[in-house]
Parts: sequence; structure tokens; C-alpha cells
Amino acid sequence: MKTHISIVFILLFILGKAQSTEQKDNFVKDNFTKKEFYIPMRDGVKLFTAVYIPKDISNKNKYPFLMQRTCYSIAPYGENEYKTKVGPNAYLMKDKYIFVYQDVRGRYMSEGTFTNMTPQVERKTKKDVDESTDTYDTIDWLLKNVKDNNGKVGQFGTSYPGFYTAVGTLAQHPALVASSPQAPISDFWNDDFLHNGRFMLGYFRTFPVFGVQKTKPEQKAWYMDSFIKQTSEDGLKFYRDMGTLKDGYEKYYKDNFFMTEIMNHTNYDEFWQKRGLLPHLKNINHAVMTVGGWFDSEDLAGPLNIYKTIEKTSPKAKNTIVMGPFSHGGWSQEQGKHFHSETYFGDSIATYYQKNVETKFFNHYLKGNTKEDAGLPEALMYDTGAKQWKEFASYPPKNAQKVNFYLSDKTLKKTSGQGYSEYYSDPNNPVLSSDHLKDFNGFTPKNYMSEDQRFAVGRPDVLTFTTDVLTEDMTFAGEIMAKLNISSSSTDADFAVKLIDVYPEDFKPAEKKDGVIYGNYHQMVRSEIMPARFRNTKEKGEALVPDQKTAVNFRLQDVVHTFKKGHKIQIQISSTWFPLFALNPQKFMDNPNFASKEDYTKVFIKLYGDSSIEAEILK
Repeated sequence: MKTHISIVFILLFILGKAQSTEQKDNFVKDNFTKKEFYIPMRDGVKLFTAVYIPKDISNKNKYPFLMQRTCYSIAPYGENEYKTKVGPNAYLMKDKYIFVYQDVRGRYMSEGTFTNMTPQVERKTKKDVDESTDTYDTIDWLLKNVKDNNGKVGQFGTSYPGFYTAVGTLAQHPALVASSPQAPISDFWNDDFLHNGRFMLGYFRTFPVFGVQKTKPEQKAWYMDSFIKQTSEDGLKFYRDMGTLKDGYEKYYKDNFFMTEIMNHTNYDEFWQKRGLLPHLKNINHAVMTVGGWFDSEDLAGPLNIYKTIEKTSPKAKNTIVMGPFSHGGWSQEQGKHFHSETYFGDSIATYYQKNVETKFFNHYLKGNTKEDAGLPEALMYDTGAKQWKEFASYPPKNAQKVNFYLSDKTLKKTSGQGYSEYYSDPNNPVLSSDHLKDFNGFTPKNYMSEDQRFAVGRPDVLTFTTDVLTEDMTFAGEIMAKLNISSSSTDADFAVKLIDVYPEDFKPAEKKDGVIYGNYHQMVRSEIMPARFRNTKEKGEALVPDQKTAVNFRLQDVVHTFKKGHKIQIQISSTWFPLFALNPQKFMDNPNFASKEDYTKVFIKLYGDSSIEAEILK
């Protein structure tokens, strides 16, 4: 029972849904009347919805709606049971809106069947529904059935609710004037469970939440018995004892529909393609503020790709992006002294965002003049090296120039090198993704995104390339491409690339954590993994030709990070990254998810000196 309770708490904390069991603050109950409704969708399915209506609402004092749709429960249930907090932050709660919470299809008290990242459909009949039609139908019902609203609707949500907000931008309802997708999923192929198609093994404990259908209306989580019990403080032991991904699937999740879908769809086939949101983000004509965290191990790609797509396809949208030094949803909770893992980034950063950005956005568009711009910067990005907010008129910044850093002779330099570097990769002895063994027991990984990488330096299966000490600041701002030229003695391989900020040996931080050696700290700034099988197309895997030089190019996702004078820039490259990611057997298979230990192949891999990392550098 103790293990189950701890898992539930971790889940609720990550999703930003934790509610105090003691009603220390009665603001919501004192100022709002709670109503519950089953709102009918166009196909007849009814979605359970809770509406918190300000008590001082009247024909002369009208309020807008601020809505969240979620698969994570809108508890507490019952019209006499109140949340202790409503809305995205305390400032908006005290400004008062008509706050709306809804269980999406197939979840908790709503009818219907749950689908992960519901595909968008072509609407030919009333039975053709998706999350955008459910958003439209909900908005339309609320406007007609909740008295004294001002005719304006906004929506918000973080993580999966961020996806529902992002896809809700396509509702095309004229009353929808402001949307804030926060840590949204944009494509499961490169968010959450998969990175460029490689399965994120660090998510293994999450599958009961997403892969067990309910059979009746539920006010509590019906999937609790499916959670894996913790047996040791050494979280790495669990993954080593589990065996292969196939072994873990067959032992724990054979009846889990979502895990089965992931196991069976190893290529970017129709199953994944129809769950991709980005091709549908067109003709959006209201205000959108997308929010993300630079250290969000779950949904970093989503916010960046959603903002960039809307920027290209929807010129009428008032489009804004905010990226802070946060982990997943970290902007919703004030830390005071703001750390991610062991690195300090400043004070009261979440409060700054909530008070000066989020509250301003919703207040302006829902209570002010919707036709005018809110005055927010186009891109508000936290520089994780300079440790300060920066504003950009466009993103990526137009004054950034692409610079190639070549990987040769253990150095990172601006001229192409000769020859090659070589390493020996063995799936039976993989490179670890962290040296904090307790972290592997977590519900989802988090700290590794900025973790000290010294533990990997010197391993024979990790290549390290480092610049000389910088004589002036250098700011990376925008996209990063790994352009690797490789060969392997076998037919498949993964490539994990890490961008690292190496601190001076005498570095003393403004704030520190006990027991951490900050001199020569190797802080990870950005990282990504790429299966070589998808180097040409992600729709179908292709084998490597043994010992043939081959290009493997892929995005590392964006950064805004200043490498300070006196620091060094480092790149680490390996072919295993365990247990964060499932192991590649290193021989080509039609579906490597079902590899056995007998398939594991030891290989020699060469990285040629004309390989490079292409970054956008501010001038």
C-alpha cells in the first residue's frame, strides 16, 4: 500500500493536479458556486463537466470562461466538493472567471472510449468527432446554458491537458479568443514515450495511466492495481533485472493497450501519422501563448514545434512562445530559490511568469479588447547560461548565424577534421543515463536534463569533444543539428548526442546544493537520441551497410544558452543511454522492440572528423 500511495502522489505532482487534503484556503468555496453537468457532444456522448461560477456574477457583472479539458480527473466530484485552487494560477483565480473543468472521452466520469492523442478526423457526419469538435460543442453548450457570461472563452492545460488545449485551437468557435497550450504533446513520435522513434524506457512505470480502459463511470483511478511495486532504492536494479523491452512488456503490460500499440508500431506508420497534430494546425485566428520548459524531459519538442507551426500557417493568430528554466509544468509552482537538479537559475521565476505573463495574457484577451495585442513579446525565452529572461521579436532570432563545430581528435573546432574516432558499443554493458540510482525509481525522468555528465567521461564507449576555454561569451539561440558521418561493423545503431557546458575549475555558484562539487561541473544543456535506421525516412527502417560511411542527421531541439567566458563547450556521443532509452540490439531487425538478449550485438563504430554540430549563434 505504501508503494501505491507514493506512486499516486508522484503522478499527481507531475501532472500539476495535486490538491491539498485540508481546506486551508476557502477562497474557492467562499467565492464560487460549483455546478456539475453532463454536456452532450454531437454524436450523443456526454462529457462530465464541473463549472465554478463566481458568486457575484450578474447581468451587470459578467465573466468569461476559462476552461481545462483533461484525462487526469477533475476531482473532487460532487457539487458540494470544491477544489482548493482553480485556474492556472492564484492571480487569475482571485481575478475570477467562470472556471470549467471537463473529463475527456473515456476518462473518469465521462462517457465514450479513451484514445491516446485522439486523431483529427474529416467531418462528414455528426458521428465524426475528435477533440476539436468536443471543444467546440462544450464551448457552445456553456455559452447557452451558463447565465451572465461575457461571450468569451479561454483554455489552458499542461502536459496532456496541454495537448487538448493545442488541438482545441482548431475548434474554430468564434467565442474562443485565447488558448495557452503548456508542455503540450505535438507528436508522440518525438514527445513523451518516443524520441525519433526510440522508446523512452524511463517512462515504463507510467503505462497503467494510459493503457487501461475503464468499464464504468469512475471517480477514482481504476488502474491502480497495474502499477509496478518498487522493490529497491536502487532503481537501476529493476531495469537490469527486467531484461529486454520484450521481457518487460510480456511480464507487466501484455494487456495494456497503449504499450501494445507502441510495441507493434516501430515505424512512423499510419498509426503514428494520424496522431500527429502539427499538420492540422492551420487557419488559427485567435491568441495563442505556448509555454514550455527548457528542462522538460517529457514535452520539450511539443511547445517549440507547435509555436513554429502556427507561426508559419496562421498569420492571423497572435502567436507567443514562453520557454523558462523549468521541468515539466514547473511554472505552476513557485520554488523560491529556483533549481533544476543541482543548478540554480534565480529567485521567484514561476511567480514572475504567472504574474507578468500568464495573468496578463488571459486578462487582456478575455476581459479586455480582444482585437488589440496584449503587448507580450513574441518570444520570451530564458537564457539558461546567462540566467536571465530575454525577449525576441522573432524566434529563432533573425540575427542568429549558423555555425558548425566539427568533431575531431577529442576537440570541438570550427574546421573540419581528418580521420575518425572509434568506440566499442556493447548493449550488455550500456552507458548509463544518470549516476543517481534512486532517480530510476521515479515515475518519469526529470533531473537528467541538466545533470552533471562527468560520470560518462572516460568510458571507452563515449566519445568526448571539447573546445578550448572560451575567451568571450557565446550564445546559442535556436535550433541545433547533429550532422554525423558514421560507420558501424554491424547493421544498426543508435546515436545519443549531448551538448554540455563545462564550468571553470574554480567555479562558485550564487546558490548551491550541499555535497555538490561545482568546479569543473559538466552541466547538460541539450541532448537527443537518433536510431540510424530512420536516417533517411522514419516511415520505414533501413539497415546500415557494415563499415560503409553513412550520414546520420537529426535535430537536438532548441536552446537559448550562453556559454560564458572561461567555460568550455563539450559534445558527448554514445550508442547506448540506459535505462533512459530502450537498448538497440545493434543488428537490424524489422521490429527491434521484440529483440532478445541473443540479438544483442557488440559493434565498433567510427565517427568521422567531418561530422559536426550545427548551432545558431547570436552575433
